[in-house]
Amino acid sequence: MTLDEHAVQSYGQNTSVPSKTEILNVVGAQRVPGRRVFDKVNPVDGSVNVQVHEADQSVVDQAVSAARASLTSPWASMPVTTRAELLRRIADVIDERFEDLVAAEIADTGKPEKLVRELDVPRAAHNFRAFADIISTAGLDSFLTDLSDGSSALNYAVRKPLGVVAVIVPWNLPLLLLTWKLAPALACGNAVVVKPSEETPSTATLLAEIMTQAGLPEGVYNVVHGFGVDSAGEYLTTHPDVDGVTFTGESSTGSAIMRAVAPSVRPVSFELGGKNAALVFADCDLDKTIDGLTRSIFLNTGQVCLCTERVYIQRPIFETVVERLTQRARQLTLGNPMNPETTTGPLISQEHRKKVLSYFDLARSEGANTVVGGGIPQLGQDLERGAWVEPTLWTGLDNSSRVVREEIFGPAAALIPFDTEEEAIRMANDTKYGLAAAVWTTDLQRGHRVAQQMKVGMAWVNTWYLRDLRSPFGGVGLSGIGREGGMHSLHFYSEPTNVCVQL
Repeated sequence: MTLDEHAVQSYGQNTSVPSKTEILNVVGAQRVPGRRVFDKVNPVDGSVNVQVHEADQSVVDQAVSAARASLTSPWASMPVTTRAELLRRIADVIDERFEDLVAAEIADTGKPEKLVRELDVPRAAHNFRAFADIISTAGLDSFLTDLSDGSSALNYAVRKPLGVVAVIVPWNLPLLLLTWKLAPALACGNAVVVKPSEETPSTATLLAEIMTQAGLPEGVYNVVHGFGVDSAGEYLTTHPDVDGVTFTGESSTGSAIMRAVAPSVRPVSFELGGKNAALVFADCDLDKTIDGLTRSIFLNTGQVCLCTERVYIQRPIFETVVERLTQRARQLTLGNPMNPETTTGPLISQEHRKKVLSYFDLARSEGANTVVGGGIPQLGQDLERGAWVEPTLWTGLDNSSRVVREEIFGPAAALIPFDTEEEAIRMANDTKYGLAAAVWTTDLQRGHRVAQQMKVGMAWVNTWYLRDLRSPFGGVGLSGIGREGGMHSLHFYSEPTNVCVQL
């Protein structure tokens, strides 16, 4: 089934995509070439946007050395209040370079301009302002202890930076997730070496200009480009002078990084994959629920770790929800990211499209009923080489299906009926992943009760993707290790030293 013709927009010529150029690695204040270049392909139309320099071992060594050297500069002794002021200045420069960041993010990802303007770039600035506030008010333990000899002792903790942190970020929300990690890392006084996805190199590199413009000392922020195995990713995670690794991406890559850091017992923070469930009860506010499910299934073409891929619907409203979600899927508009009517962009690459399409085929072989989508949309000659797929919904599957058990990371979800609350909880928790869940009900007691029984790091009730940056963010099982957000981020990016003074 193809999408309605009125929902298709032509890519046209007015896309504001930057002209072809080169992206180099960033070491201190220098742009450094790599051992070879590779093409960054625009997922919208298959054209080559830029050529990117892949970092070899020597470039990674230079970047780590520059980061290490910065830790003996005034950066290491900079007062917390001064660092907080610098974070706010970075946020201000992000606002000043707003249009540049928008253009770079669209060129890399193909996501709709409206989404980039409303989510990705504003959130990048907000991340720095939020952690400037958090570090400014953060405290540590202190205890006054009475001793048996009548004296006392004062124990207090001081916060020290972790050191050189490897920051490895994915392609789905490249600027947002980079700044989500970078802001607390800098707030704690660390130096970073960033390895962006090979699919989205632009905003991480542009951020180096912003850092310099804001006054960040040389060497505190470095960028190396490349891939994973036998490339920048492996060289960085196995580097002996890297003190910690934070990573967002696939669970299998997280396992590989864990093996790499194990011999030196370095701390890691992983936010990995998800196979997130939504539980829709018959007493839900149907309009609000349909709005929420449409976002949670299809936002960013389903390429968000928190997106919903399993929707469990109580049987009395099952057919109604299926019908209304199908209608919403057909109303999504695929096309030119610069067109204000566009709601849905392409997948990130042809390689990822092959993966998603393989699950479309698998669903059919497993007996699914494809109620909408299930293929490649016809968007015209300008877009035929892009990584497009149709927003897709299935019925007729259950938890034994691979499509229901394995992460797809695309605009697709299985709709499955249930009868009782206990059955819904059991099915939702029947997964090796544990990142997020959403519960839709007007029964407040049920909402609290069910959400607390979800085996996930985050559970929403009657909403989705609503975040307070002070709250813990992360998953369990194959969805990750550790938590970020608020004080949880500060705990990862710093080491406390306890000082004991007998009085």
